[in-house]
Amino acid sequence: MKESLGLALLLLAALILIPLLAIGGGTELLNPFKATSSTAVSEKGSASSSLAADPNADAQAQLEAMLAEHASSQAVSSSSEASSQAASSEQVEGSSEKASAVVKAFKILNLSTGKVETVSRRDYIIGAVACEMPASFNTEALKAQAVAAHTYALRRRLNQQASPDESLKDADFSADPSKLQGYITEDTARERFGDTFDVYWNKITKACDEVLEKVLIYENQPIVAAYHSMSAGKTEDAKTVWESGAPYLVPVESFGDTLAKNYEAKTELKATEVQSLLKKQYPDIILSSTKSKWFKIISCTDSGTITELTAGDISMTGQEARSLFSLRSANFTIAYANSVFTFTTLGYGHGVGMSQYGADYMARQGSTYEEILAHYYPKTVLINESELGTAE
Repeated sequence: MKESLGLALLLLAALILIPLLAIGGGTELLNPFKATSSTAVSEKGSASSSLAADPNADAQAQLEAMLAEHASSQAVSSSSEASSQAASSEQVEGSSEKASAVVKAFKILNLSTGKVETVSRRDYIIGAVACEMPASFNTEALKAQAVAAHTYALRRRLNQQASPDESLKDADFSADPSKLQGYITEDTARERFGDTFDVYWNKITKACDEVLEKVLIYENQPIVAAYHSMSAGKTEDAKTVWESGAPYLVPVESFGDTLAKNYEAKTELKATEVQSLLKKQYPDIILSSTKSKWFKIISCTDSGTITELTAGDISMTGQEARSLFSLRSANFTIAYANSVFTFTTLGYGHGVGMSQYGADYMARQGSTYEEILAHYYPKTVLINESELGTAE
């Protein structure tokens, strides 16, 4: 009896403490504007951990690249048919090709082996959620992430069919499970989760199975299901980040992000380091002899993302500065003292689409996954995949 009670108490402690560690830990999440390339849950997703509070970034990096590539191809193909304004509106909304049947499996190029692997829809969705969202998060948040991952994969597949990328070797998209990029296998999850594997894996698979058929659409097409770790309290417009937008990738309130332990973070760089980075990127830059005057923030969006700042005589965007100085977000302030620049950032990631911390907060307040998705992707419709191509 005492042994059973002891085991029950240990399990309860694990279920309470691990989520708390997850909420407080980790580095960051998803996006091509990398912060680091090898830390846990870096924006490149080189070593993410669901126990580390920030999801893997590689699938998101691919998603962003997909959006940018598709925007570029649409702009070129439509230039002879419509005005530049019409071309711009088409950039994000993508291929007109429709799925005529439920996709049972995806062809994924394994970046480590160079081989194209066939992964069942279920295995991919479960692996993507296990890779990209802390397993400690609320089940409804995991469901929302599963729908986003499913929708992403379908969108990527349709785009590849419409405009093939030869480097993918006829695959739908690429990933690197061995490096925790895009999705992971059950064996990799077993290694990552350790003693908590059974609890976490069962939790993730159950959540995914309940929404396995669901996808998000806009105008009868799978959406660009962008997501990020946490915003600065309000998500960002896709146009601010990628110059291409969508009616469903617009700013929405995300209060729960402000409660995350690592919502505010500081990055300190010596003046010599800042100068070196600036000179490398902008060889002809002219910097003042007064270091405190090197930077000036010119403009920001309502969500807080810096749209323009100056470094010496060079103008750049917040995203460019974020990439250059490996910052957690493009929402930051800059202070200088004692030969050190301090960049204080709010949030983590590009801020577009669904905030994962925000989703978890909403779920813990009683929101369903449907409500979470409707909040972060306004004007979209949640359907079964079998309805794709017929939904109005």
